[in-house]
Amino acid sequence: MKKRSKHMMAVLLAAAMPFTLATGVSADSGDVIEFTMFTAMPGSEINNDNEVMNIIAEKTGAKVKETWLTGQTDAEAIGTIIAGGDYPDFINGGEAMKALYDEGVLVAWDDYLDQYPNLKEMYSDEEWDNFRQDDGKIYWANVFQNHYGEDRTTTHNDEAFWIQVRVLEWADYPEIKTLDQYFDLLESYAEANPTMENGTNVIPYTMLCEDWRYFCIENAPEFLDGYPNDGSVIVDTDSMSIVDYNTTDTARRYFQKLNEEYQKGIVDVEFATQTYDEYMAKLSTGAVLGMCDQWWDFAFTVNDVFKQQGLDAQGCNYVPLGLTIDEGMENRWHTYGDTLNNSSGVAVTTSCQDIDAAFKFMNDLLDQEIHDLRFWGVEGVDYEVDEDGLYYRTEEQRAKCADKAYQASHLCGYSYMPQWLGTSHDGINAMQPAEQTSEFFDGLAEPLVKCFEAYGVDSYVDMIGSVEEEPGPWFPMYSFSNAMTTETPGGIAWTKMGEVKHEWLPTIVMASDFDSTWDQYMEAYNAVNPQDFLDEMQAELDRRVGKE
Repeated sequence: MKKRSKHMMAVLLAAAMPFTLATGVSADSGDVIEFTMFTAMPGSEINNDNEVMNIIAEKTGAKVKETWLTGQTDAEAIGTIIAGGDYPDFINGGEAMKALYDEGVLVAWDDYLDQYPNLKEMYSDEEWDNFRQDDGKIYWANVFQNHYGEDRTTTHNDEAFWIQVRVLEWADYPEIKTLDQYFDLLESYAEANPTMENGTNVIPYTMLCEDWRYFCIENAPEFLDGYPNDGSVIVDTDSMSIVDYNTTDTARRYFQKLNEEYQKGIVDVEFATQTYDEYMAKLSTGAVLGMCDQWWDFAFTVNDVFKQQGLDAQGCNYVPLGLTIDEGMENRWHTYGDTLNNSSGVAVTTSCQDIDAAFKFMNDLLDQEIHDLRFWGVEGVDYEVDEDGLYYRTEEQRAKCADKAYQASHLCGYSYMPQWLGTSHDGINAMQPAEQTSEFFDGLAEPLVKCFEAYGVDSYVDMIGSVEEEPGPWFPMYSFSNAMTTETPGGIAWTKMGEVKHEWLPTIVMASDFDSTWDQYMEAYNAVNPQDFLDEMQAELDRRVGKE
């Protein structure tokens, strides 16, 4: 481990001084409670002697050893944990939360929320009610997409067709509105620029089909038709009816386009078999010109690598395009306002030896000083404060915070614990650096700045150009379908629909005869009774909008 400067050590020691939390409890230098947590998502473990983790532990009296999903699906991992009966203190089971609830191993939050106001403040009473399970109690809380104060969103955290800014610059920043225009540009650029500066062959377009991340290939038709991310269905707002986006004319046109591009050699030949790790490694080389994905699924890792390797200066950063199937259509790729996904979140298990301390720790993590430590780091080390109280980072600090080794040894975001977006309690700073307007712009590589200027936009959100509206009270419908089980005909159909799509969609893209393969796919799809699923989704939509 590198030696710290005397100044840095002094700053770290000062940051670790005891303080009084919002709960009125003062942390001292007594024994630190060590919790465990499993999150059914891939992630990076931090060092046991992580500096910010230990500062937070000094201030709150607790720390968490996080472990992450490796080599399994979320359902497989949770199934293994249930079979073994050895539960961590905290758990986020992804789409398998219902299995944990059914097993009776989760602690109800109802007796704790009133004791811990920071936690309760995350949602209104009405929103908390949406987390109630069959027995009427709350067992978990989603920790993402909650804004405190002013919404300062600069990043399109949702799904999009992404493209590297160097491709747009090469083409003199054209208007790309449709799927056809997007692929025409990728083809033209790749033909003119077949390799990167270091000789690496470019990959015009890749896709991810692995496990639940097959949304990267599967659900684009709903967006291409101008609808928002209800995830599993389209909601036709004219008739308030459920539409199956898998069988629309747009779905057929989309997959036929992918098939055409695959036959031309534009689509990555390895797309159907690559793992998430292989996909991320490929993106991190800067060789991939475009893909369809959610920002949160790739950007936090890939952008750090680009910064570390200087690939951002070569124009490898991705920007989102709000594509539709035809010109003149509105797009709704970006979701405005908070999204309440009640199908998953962080939970406390009955194996926890000090349940009250577990809830206290989650509450303490939302205290502003602790929240700043999690997302900004240590003042004077990871960020500075100007004369007006505005947080900012130097270029050196940005580079350090993007370095994987530094993240492991020093930074501790507790990224699947309760957190805020929006503005801090001081009314000046953003809760997280990515939403600090000045920090956002100061941290942009020059090719990205030029791209935004060329299109006359100030952020990724403006770049995608979605209709600026908040979805209706039913949104998102995936919060219902994600929690489906095989206890109902619709749940059985939903599971089998996924199995059919996993098998057939890559096959369709690679087929030498698209038309006949599509017909075979539709036959297999209809054979699993998707109408049972659609009927249950319609009933849930009717319930959410108060329709009798």
